[in-house]
Amino acid sequence: MAWSIELLAAAHRDRLLSFEVRNREYFARSIPDRGDDFFAQFDHRLHALLDAQEEGTDLFHVILGPEGGQPIIGRINLTDVDAGGASLGYRVAEAAAGGGVATWAVGRICELAVGSYGLCTLTAEVSHGNVASRRVLERNGFRVQGSASWDGGTGVRLLRSL
Repeated sequence: MAWSIELLAAAHRDRLLSFEVRNREYFARSIPDRGDDFFAQFDHRLHALLDAQEEGTDLFHVILGPEGGQPIIGRINLTDVDAGGASLGYRVAEAAAGGGVATWAVGRICELAVGSYGLCTLTAEVSHGNVASRRVLERNGFRVQGSASWDGGTGVRLLRSL
């Protein structure tokens, strides 16, 4: 396994856009589609993410694959960072799904959350139909804390004390 996680940087722009475009239909099968505006405003959105990261409210990461050129095979983010806690969200490319990338990345981000970011709790939300994602979280020590709802769906909220 030669995967790695890097903090999002402007230098990831082209690879990140390619990742999002290649996997748009795949992601839309389990979460609401981001819409055409997301892609039309991609540069503006990327700069907003980097600004939030600079302010310390969010920590965005890319998951890099082992192939030459280090293609982006996933994203994993800690958002709403405050008072020792954050919300975890992630997505893995269709071509990398089922190969252990998500389980590894969630475990690694938990290590970074404690060791590099000083966090003590992480929460995540997953839809009822996304059984694979829930298993990834549970394998990494997350436990159901209640229900969750968002635009277009419902699911469960999970918590991990670090």
